[in-house]
Amino acid sequence: MNDVTAAPNLGGETNPRVAQAKTLLDQLHARISHSLIGQDEVVNSVIVGLLSNGHILLEGVPGLGKTLLVRLIAQSFDGQYQRIQFTPDLMPADVTGHALYDMKEGEFQTRKGPVFTNLLLADEINRAPAKTQAALLEVMQERQVTIDGESLPAPVPFMVLATQNPIEQEGTYSLPEAELDRFLMKVTIDYPAHEDELILTERVTRSIDDDPVQDTESTPILNSAGVQELQAIAASLTFDQTVLDYAVRIVRATRESRALTRGAGPRASIALIRCARAAALLRGASWVLPEDIKSLSIPVLRHRVALAPEIEIQGMSVDQILFEIVDSIDAPRV
Repeated sequence: MNDVTAAPNLGGETNPRVAQAKTLLDQLHARISHSLIGQDEVVNSVIVGLLSNGHILLEGVPGLGKTLLVRLIAQSFDGQYQRIQFTPDLMPADVTGHALYDMKEGEFQTRKGPVFTNLLLADEINRAPAKTQAALLEVMQERQVTIDGESLPAPVPFMVLATQNPIEQEGTYSLPEAELDRFLMKVTIDYPAHEDELILTERVTRSIDDDPVQDTESTPILNSAGVQELQAIAASLTFDQTVLDYAVRIVRATRESRALTRGAGPRASIALIRCARAAALLRGASWVLPEDIKSLSIPVLRHRVALAPEIEIQGMSVDQILFEIVDSIDAPRV
């Protein structure tokens, strides 16, 4: 049996590389779905984010497995993992680190914060005020942190998986637009179907310990080099010019909609193409289809737009408006 923690040997022609990558990704998906039951679409979205070298914002009410999902990914990945529990009293230096004067040495010493890791779980990120949330802006965009005037690079790969509760819940703060735009996708987690909840309940209550991670295979599937290789393969997948135009037309349509007061910027177009390439790799293809663009449009766009007040009063959601916009754009035939 091959060492699953080693970087995959993905050399050679495109098809064999994609096929081998898909085998690893299928293993990763199966490992996570074994414990996170009934959330296949959510699992796919997070894997897409990993392949796209982007950050993911997970939203859902407490108890739906947001933190569990991140823990399962961390267990499947032989890299550094850190968790930050965001609270109202959390300070920016608790996230990034700080410079501390060492009396014995007579000089300042840099103490790195938990952001210096491969996989960072920002748990309940919207329970901390904007000042603390802003501590992530630099590292999310530039993959570096500036402490006392010195720029320190983040490890490679680097991914932020942030969870948040719906903004209507007590004790939550809205995320600033600049921070939201740095997330590749906003993925919502809903309640599982009846059959899935039956399986979940039966499986967890078999033992005294109700932690599903304890019953999951702990051997890592990928290491840092393997993740970077998969990201490189996803970035190399081809797409027709009409598919690129389709993605841009969807994003631009959000700026022209009267139902939205703020449309998505060019960063959304870039994110949509990157995610579509990753989705193509997940299904074992070497090219991007319009369906890849369409299926990922709402997760890529929902946190980059704002509803018009009159539309919000009518009780319509961002997802409903985006679905209408995406459905109105003719997809190319490739």
